[in-house]
Amino acid sequence: MYTPAHFAPSPDTVESLLQHAGAANLVTMTADGLLATLLPFVYEPSIGGHGALQAHMARNNTQWSTAATGEALMIVQGNDAYISPSWYASKAEHGRVVPTWNYSTAHVYGELVIHDDPEWLGQHVRRLSNQHEAGMPRPWTVDEAPERFIAGQLKAIVGVELVITRVEAKTKLSQNRAPADVDGVIEGLRARGDSASAADVERARTS
Repeated sequence: MYTPAHFAPSPDTVESLLQHAGAANLVTMTADGLLATLLPFVYEPSIGGHGALQAHMARNNTQWSTAATGEALMIVQGNDAYISPSWYASKAEHGRVVPTWNYSTAHVYGELVIHDDPEWLGQHVRRLSNQHEAGMPRPWTVDEAPERFIAGQLKAIVGVELVITRVEAKTKLSQNRAPADVDGVIEGLRARGDSASAADVERARTS
């Protein structure tokens, strides 16, 4: 990944992205070429030296059974946003400004491990649903559904775990702009209703 020094995130920023992103594209090489599937995942930092991304896919999805041995990739995407040059204070000064796009992303490489074990899958889907239900007024849990129904659902999926070997990440969040321009970006994003992207820019400015 091309990452200028001013867009290189700290280890803590990468950790936060992996902890809070909801889904990632799993990309694998097969005998017929590349395959990709968007999968919700849970980040488990305690596995291996760099952690793991744990997910699942439909058993009928051939990607899990046709992936070649060797390296696999999961592309994790944070918030992204169009940045208008009209938000920059420097536009009024000299006009030499153009639109751009802010984003946070991590390319996570590793070894793909397949889990076709009801116990592993049961623990995984509980953790995944608990993670996303935590903010609900009345969080739903897997155990609220009938046991036989859940057992049938687990038979229809396969676990996929990317044991991480390396991460290439980038946070392009207006770090290369003058302070007044950054203020304008934050104000413009908030005015557009994109408070999450505005918060990302604020954090990047203070980190």
